[in-house]
Amino acid sequence: MIESPCVKVCTIDARCGLCLGCGRSIDEIARWSAMSAAERARVMRELPARNRGAATAAAG
Repeated sequence: MIESPCVKVCTIDARCGLCLGCGRSIDEIARWSAMSAAERARVMRELPARNRGAATAAAG
């Protein structure tokens, strides 16, 4: 089974283009199962910063 950051809150924020649940772009979500393990790991490392940025934008 492929690790996924999906939390079943699948809503794309029109302003930033990222999923409000997991922080991935629609392209990343669509390609997730076809990505290499290294590509998925890179995205997973980027998600905490993306989610912090989205939370700051929503609050501001």
